[in-house]
Amino acid sequence: MRVGDFPNRRHDGQRPTGRWRSGTVRCVRIDELDYDLPEHLIAQAPLEPRDASRLLIVDRSDATLTDATFRDLPTLLRADDLVVLNTTRVRAARLRLRRATGGAAEVLLLEPQGDVWKALVRPARKLRPGARLAGDGLEVEIVEVGEAGEALVRLHAEGSIDAAIARAGVMPLPPYIRTAAADPERYQTVFAQTLGSAAAPTAGLHFTPELLERVRSVCRVVEVDLQVGLDTFRPVTAVALEEHEMHSEAYAVTPAARAEITAAVAAGRRVVAIGTTTTRVLETIADAAAPDVGRTSILLQPGVPFRTVGALVTNFHLPRSTLLALVMGLAGESLIRDAYAHAVREGYRFYSFGDAMVIV
Repeated sequence: MRVGDFPNRRHDGQRPTGRWRSGTVRCVRIDELDYDLPEHLIAQAPLEPRDASRLLIVDRSDATLTDATFRDLPTLLRADDLVVLNTTRVRAARLRLRRATGGAAEVLLLEPQGDVWKALVRPARKLRPGARLAGDGLEVEIVEVGEAGEALVRLHAEGSIDAAIARAGVMPLPPYIRTAAADPERYQTVFAQTLGSAAAPTAGLHFTPELLERVRSVCRVVEVDLQVGLDTFRPVTAVALEEHEMHSEAYAVTPAARAEITAAVAAGRRVVAIGTTTTRVLETIADAAAPDVGRTSILLQPGVPFRTVGALVTNFHLPRSTLLALVMGLAGESLIRDAYAHAVREGYRFYSFGDAMVIV
């Protein structure tokens, strides 16, 4: 594989126009990204305190699995490690509104595109271009709508649109979490800064301010931003992963942070990514042609080399997802299957509010 060759990647915000091929990357069938999970292991609420979650240590050097607690993470870090966080903040993007007829409607804001927003709406079959939905001082105008509920909408409010969204919206928890968040801030990381995501970078949810300070006392910590879209967690429906059209997400990294990341890699230091969203940024900017601020549609999977990330802290992911393909690409398919089977046997909690693993 040539340096700079990555699958399904563009930095200009457009979908990839061609299919990437390499003898290194085999065709991954979607059923290879499947596993059995008892429903009771899907976490419905976060643990308190945040760092009380369990942590499965997946050691690639000897293919061992060790049970620990998330607050043990600093003991696994080295003095010359560089830890990288995604500081995105989740928008209260789920809007429950009323139609002019009085019927209920829901709009899930994904991201702004000029003067309109990309969104998901329902009931899609009852909404037409020009329809207006209202609630709590915010009015949503339907500009376009597709059969599956994908839409473009325009927002109207007196004063700040962001303030109106915050007032009218609720936290967009994943559909497998069936109860509303008692504390919306619990679906934000303690280091969240830049408003814009439609979902949380969930590996970061395990950090408390005190644990983050312990990490900073061991090694350097830098920040990047990737605005997480819901497609990140959406199951792949294609028969083979190579046929999946990867979504794109907006990212940003400061020149200073990028320089520090590049220097760490050049010096042979380990870069520890907190979450798959952070990993997507790091592996995107490993390409010198990638801008500091742009969009990435990188697809990381078995056979694709990781040029920056040397260790990864991550939650347990949905079956048939690109995130499961990512961790298999980093740690190896067999070891990740063993790790997930171990986690199920030992009663680990899965998905957004669940436990975590660290791949070293």
